Amino acid sequence: MGEFPRIDIGNRMSVIRPDFLKKGDLVLIIGISRARSEAQLAGAMETLLSWGLKVEAGAHLYSRFHQFAGTDDERAADLQWAVSHPVAKAVIFAGGGYGAMRVIDRVVFGDLSKHPKWFAGYSDATTVFNRLWHENVAAIHSTMAFQFPVNLEATESLRMRLFGEKREEMVPVSSSNRMGLARAQVVGGNLSLIYALSGSRDDLQTNGKILFIEDLDEQLYHLDRMMLQLKRSGKLSKLAGLVVGGLSDMKDNSIPYGASAEEIVREAVAEYQYPVCFGYPAGHVERNMALYLNCEAELEVNEKQVRLNYLL
Repeated sequence: MGEFPRIDIGNRMSVIRPDFLKKGDLVLIIGISRARSEAQLAGAMETLLSWGLKVEAGAHLYSRFHQFAGTDDERAADLQWAVSHPVAKAVIFAGGGYGAMRVIDRVVFGDLSKHPKWFAGYSDATTVFNRLWHENVAAIHSTMAFQFPVNLEATESLRMRLFGEKREEMVPVSSSNRMGLARAQVVGGNLSLIYALSGSRDDLQTNGKILFIEDLDEQLYHLDRMMLQLKRSGKLSKLAGLVVGGLSDMKDNSIPYGASAEEIVREAVAEYQYPVCFGYPAGHVERNMALYLNCEAELEVNEKQVRLNYLL
């Protein structure tokens, strides 16, 4: 077996970048969080086949245990099967919700160094992305299988990332952006999961990194608490850059908190000098465009454009 491409990220062991897909490759679909039905995933199966790929479902993909896609043992078994699969080139999560933290410590990820593959999803998949960062393996933050028929643009962006086709997103310029240029590894995902994993074996180290965050359906004071935790734990002070995706459907109390989601994030990073981009089209938003995690990129934020260019 040949050596897989490695991306030099300077102050850390080089990251394994799985091979880009080609027609005839095998893709796995597994559920590690909320249950999804066969009807909900039929569109993803058809789409992957239309891309010229082979598709195989996890043994417990359509299982249900309360709100979960099977018991903890069943979901862990499917994740272990996917991690250790000797042939598959990518793994797409069926959906998000909650459940990945309940199974992540039951899975041994060592086989990924021998059989690296792309893991794609978002939201609860951040738990796996954090573990992949510790394992020095690149990943894709993207739409998930149950959403394939819902947003064709997001699904096409995932296809392009999986096949290694060049893609540069059009990002609206926000008056809240902070100008600058950074070249560093992109890490992150769902803010609630980054917050929940702090202090655990999957805690994300952010020094010298471009941090991407997004979230959904949080109280504004919860968002403030999470941003303050990141700040007080040192995760914001030495960033190379910050990319803020969707902060969607944020909630307020009957007595208003007094600041918007964007204002809360701006306040948390106000004393630092690195570039900050708001409104990147990724996360719990309609235009959930796929982006690479654990890979090096150049982030440019100026008065006319925002550019996140991957150095693969």
